[in-house]
Amino acid sequence: MTTLFRCIFGPKLRRVHRGADGSQGFYYQPRKVEKHSDSILGWAYILWSVSYYTSPLLLFYCYRKGYFAMSKIIPATSYASVLLLVLTGVACLRGMGRWTNPEYMQFLTILEETKRNNTAENKKKLAAYSFDFEHWPKDFSWNEVSSQKDHQLAKMSKAGVPLLKPEPKYRGTMDNFLGQILRIPCQIIGYLMAISFGRRMLYPGSVSLLQKAIMPMLLQGQARLMEEHGGKRAKLIACDGNQIDTVFVDRRQEKTEHGKKLVICCEGNAGFYEVGCVTTPLEAGYSVLGWNHPGFAGSTGVPFPQNEANAMDVVVQYAIHSLNFQIEDIIVYAWSIGGFTATWATMTYPEISALVLDASFDDLVPLALKVMPESCRGLVTRTVRDYLNLNNADQLCKYQGPVLLIRRTKDEIITTTVPEDIMSNRGNDLLLKLLQFRYPKVMADEGIRVVRECLSASNPLQETALYSRYEVDDDWCTSVLQSYKSEHGEVFPWTVGEDMTSEGRRQLAIFLAHKYMKNFDATHCTPLPSHEFTLPWSL
Repeated sequence: MTTLFRCIFGPKLRRVHRGADGSQGFYYQPRKVEKHSDSILGWAYILWSVSYYTSPLLLFYCYRKGYFAMSKIIPATSYASVLLLVLTGVACLRGMGRWTNPEYMQFLTILEETKRNNTAENKKKLAAYSFDFEHWPKDFSWNEVSSQKDHQLAKMSKAGVPLLKPEPKYRGTMDNFLGQILRIPCQIIGYLMAISFGRRMLYPGSVSLLQKAIMPMLLQGQARLMEEHGGKRAKLIACDGNQIDTVFVDRRQEKTEHGKKLVICCEGNAGFYEVGCVTTPLEAGYSVLGWNHPGFAGSTGVPFPQNEANAMDVVVQYAIHSLNFQIEDIIVYAWSIGGFTATWATMTYPEISALVLDASFDDLVPLALKVMPESCRGLVTRTVRDYLNLNNADQLCKYQGPVLLIRRTKDEIITTTVPEDIMSNRGNDLLLKLLQFRYPKVMADEGIRVVRECLSASNPLQETALYSRYEVDDDWCTSVLQSYKSEHGEVFPWTVGEDMTSEGRRQLAIFLAHKYMKNFDATHCTPLPSHEFTLPWSL
């Protein structure tokens, strides 16, 4: 009976991966009883999810029809109890189907043995199976740290101090007690907006129905990582208790320069490591660590900014303490909304060697205002600032290392007007804010003007023409920057350009814009080819 009980409540087995002995991988084939009962439970889950997402409309409809009368609630409760009893019976039938399947029983035996004795040998056997990740044993926890800095972060988290610092609140006319009382209704509405449709609009990949629809694609991508690239899946426990689903591909044994470097990949708002930007550095020969946002695929929780920061923190700690990479050999690569966790990581761990941001933006507020009615402008701004504040530019300016921004010239997502208007791409604002912080004297009024002129160039021909028109001398610009660095050190902001002619500042501004940003002629969701993945420029 114990075994049958485990079969009833056990994980759904999806695939048996290709073995080291050359045996072919295959998708698990349930027998008829398990297959049909699992299908019934799957449809029940879909109907429940649809009901959940449409519950406000359903409740309003039931109220208009008078279904909340006691005479109708009691029969409805009886029907619900019968339905629950039927689904329980179906779940028991599924368990019996699993019980009679030798493949599932072999998997269940390995899983139970691994839970009892989580050794490397048992974990290796378990890694041959793809199944519901919530049943995967823990591999690493946020409090398994050794350095003093990480111990401090661990103590902060344990004491309830958030890793993500809140936005500073400025004093104003409404900061008195009466003003705070008057703001309460707006705060309540904003909170409800954020936890309902706001979070799901921002991170559509966290919607369970979408995940169910693309599950075959995710399984195929996962099989490719595991079977073709020798990927290692791991469960990390963040300081908020969320379980983070990760995959690691180790290239250090290839003894190449790229293989010694680890690229931590931060996916977009509907991206998963199974089918996301992990492919780009992987094909370029780097060791790669991919992870899924909280609430995506095997990761638990919801992708609010604080949870995102907590997840990124445990991923970096895992790379250092468990995978044994030096922090100076870690590169962070992000696509789109992944720029938030990437800039948070480099801000928090400034020793990270480089940061590459692809199709990312400076601030969420302008993009949120783009898709919301103008009449809700104040409420949308307040809601984003309070609950969904992805302030990438502010975090980026706290990082001192090399940075490369990749701008999509046909980006239709992070532009605030139309895709053809490249000047409305929020990647431009990210570059301008970074340059203004690092080189404030160069980026005076004249510097900002010529950089904006550079940003209007959408192809190499236009870039070359601009370079020629301003007679930019790369060797001279490099020597000026190197000379300043040798005299004043590396810490930004620099005062280079303070005693320079307007022509010299213009040259430096164009040179720096060219070094910090490169164009990629594609739309937002086009995968970045491996040859376009290059490390940032540095002196």
